[in-house]
Amino acid sequence: MEKGNQTSITEFLLLGLSNWAEQWQLLFVLFLWLYLLGVVGSLLIVLAISSDPHLHTPMYFFLTNLSLADICFLSTTVPKMLVNIQTHEKSISYAGCLTQMYFFILFGGLDHFLLTGMAYDRYEAICHPLHYTTIMSPRLCSLLVAGSWIFSSLHALIHTLLVPTVMSPGNQTGILEFLLLGLSDRAEQQELLFILFLWMYLLGFLGSLFIILAIGSDPHLHTPMYFFLTNLSLADVCLLSTTVPNMLVNIQTHSKSISYAGCLVQIYFFILFISLDHFLLTGMAYDRYVAICHPLHYTTIMSPWLCALMVSGSWIISSLHALTHTLLVLRLSFCSDNKIHHFFCEPTQIIKLSCTDPLINEVLLFVLGALLGLGPLTGLLFSYNRIFSTILRIPSARGRYKAFSTCGSHLSVVSLFYGTTIGVYFVPRSPHMARKESIVSVMYSVVTPMLNPFIYSLRNKDMKVALRKFISKKSGFFQRL
Repeated sequence: MEKGNQTSITEFLLLGLSNWAEQWQLLFVLFLWLYLLGVVGSLLIVLAISSDPHLHTPMYFFLTNLSLADICFLSTTVPKMLVNIQTHEKSISYAGCLTQMYFFILFGGLDHFLLTGMAYDRYEAICHPLHYTTIMSPRLCSLLVAGSWIFSSLHALIHTLLVPTVMSPGNQTGILEFLLLGLSDRAEQQELLFILFLWMYLLGFLGSLFIILAIGSDPHLHTPMYFFLTNLSLADVCLLSTTVPNMLVNIQTHSKSISYAGCLVQIYFFILFISLDHFLLTGMAYDRYVAICHPLHYTTIMSPWLCALMVSGSWIISSLHALTHTLLVLRLSFCSDNKIHHFFCEPTQIIKLSCTDPLINEVLLFVLGALLGLGPLTGLLFSYNRIFSTILRIPSARGRYKAFSTCGSHLSVVSLFYGTTIGVYFVPRSPHMARKESIVSVMYSVVTPMLNPFIYSLRNKDMKVALRKFISKKSGFFQRL
């Protein structure tokens, strides 16, 4: 391995606030107390709001998220400073610096958006008090907070990924771009693949978009199950847009290249939205478990606060999971081999191309995949085990059918998603199977998100009604024009 292919900087020096040794202990005590007061104070606010039902209002929902963001913001910088003071060190690793930069921008931006959301909440409460509960609905509050997390994450990711590009040429990896070999080398099949994937992308994109618009326009669908479905549809749209458009452009331009930075971005969003699908499907399974096994307590258990917490948690954990693997790719060096036997930058394929030891990447890919995969999957299997046992105890056949029909669509999506994912990642691999694996991966990365909206719309009576209302309303609007 040539040294010129790796960054020559492995750590940075944080010079701190003072070079005088006699002030270090004072700074340590001062910042320790500031950190403890900030964390404990914010934590007490979160616990007080969560324990008091009277505080489950929009204003305190925003305050809870602001307090959590403040805890994370403090924890991004102060603990590292305290450790450095005590150990008389000033160093921070290259990867640690990138991580600190990401979270600093993320939580700084999140504070900015949440404070704006709280200002809007106060505006509605004071200027439109009679319509306050209608305007500041749980759905709108969840949307504002989720949007804050998404925009802040994107803002932080862009700046973090731009850092490696400002290093001098000698400090960068020798590979400036990768070649995506796609699904076929035959020129006569390229046009067929273009038409096929274009239709799958349009069907998936428009289908998910119709689901989101139909749910948003029908107040009867503003329930926990459809709140999860809205987020799942959004994740499916983003997952499709992460891989397919670049593939379509490459086919039309007869190019196979993707830049190094573009590949990192694709890895991040692919892991993010695949993980998000995984968590959201588990959340939907829990929702169906509560609806069937504890129907009398459903509205109490599946409160807007819990639903927002589950979705926000899914976004946060998925973002951290994706960021971890993306930053780990930055530590790898790529010397000469830049051919990816896939139609997108699939993480395991990228690791194989490295000319440095990828052991850490492979171990964390397996460990985090197991932890973040088996945990929710266990919850999903537990939920359906309880659901089936409850349904079997229903005396009438009509009652059993009615109960099962409420989770039939979700079960179909779960079977399709996990069946294709397990087929790709848990079947023993062969060195000569790379092209076949890329073809099979089309099932979970393209076909599954394309079919999800049709499964939910065709198997769900409420969705059919909502879609008909939405289409008739829009067609009437265009006729009046």
